[in-house]
Amino acid sequence: MGLPGIDFPGLGCGLVILRDGKILLYRRVNAPEAGHWNIVGGKVDHMEPSQAAACREAEEETGLKIGSTEFLCLSEQVIDADRQHWISMIYVTRDFSGEPQLTEPEKLSEFGWFDLDALPEPLSRFSADAVEALCKQEQSVAA
Repeated sequence: MGLPGIDFPGLGCGLVILRDGKILLYRRVNAPEAGHWNIVGGKVDHMEPSQAAACREAEEETGLKIGSTEFLCLSEQVIDADRQHWISMIYVTRDFSGEPQLTEPEKLSEFGWFDLDALPEPLSRFSADAVEALCKQEQSVAA
């Protein structure tokens, strides 16, 4: 059978949460990319739509109540150092309630709101892809 992401490519999801022009990022504890700053997200379960999985993961990891979301981008991460391969559907929201918390300290050690032009390092691959897509989206809206 094997493990997704390790024995075969895994399907992941992520959610960019924006407030007042800032992005919510958490620092990862475990591989892949332990110690990297990350948007919230995780594994898509069998028969679970990726958009629903992104909301579920975000609510589990932050304690926020997520409202409407929209598709942002697709990210493929081949992480040689951790021998992991993920394909992730990434969504974005500005529609949420509550204040973020550290609800899973065994997975995420700290968090913060960051300006898109002052992001912490190192940034995880799928978070970097999400920020790039978000900046392109905002440039096309402004044009």
